[in-house]
Amino acid sequence: MKPTPSSFASPRMALRRSDRSGFTLVELLLVLVILATLAALVLPKFTGRTEQARITAVQTQISTFGTALDAYEVDTGRYPNGGDGLEMLLSPPGDVSGWRGPYLKSAIPLDPWGNPYGYEYPGRNNPTGYDLISAGPDGQLGTADDISNASLSSR
Repeated sequence: MKPTPSSFASPRMALRRSDRSGFTLVELLLVLVILATLAALVLPKFTGRTEQARITAVQTQISTFGTALDAYEVDTGRYPNGGDGLEMLLSPPGDVSGWRGPYLKSAIPLDPWGNPYGYEYPGRNNPTGYDLISAGPDGQLGTADDISNASLSSR
């Protein structure tokens, strides 16, 4: 058996080497505090972006509905009546001539918060046209966070 260089070292030298290897508990705690601080700064920015992405998705969907409603109006001469007017974009109503739909490629989705979109003709905000509305993040119609085609056109 051939002796290794460390076998000639004194036990005191071996003890010093083992003291130097690894991290101390204080160093590990300091790293954890730094990581927690960074997470506290970064995570709120990501959650705000998620909500903004949902709002952008609603605005896009309302614009898509608006395009389909305008095509419906061109074909039939009027916008759909009543609260279920968006459904008339998918299947022909019995009392309307000139319908050339479906005007949407898929079923009417819920908004990103899981609520149905509202439709009203004639609209309250747009008496000569229609109102399309999402209740927004709080899920309650008539509050400040509602998103509608009227709020989109005023931007």
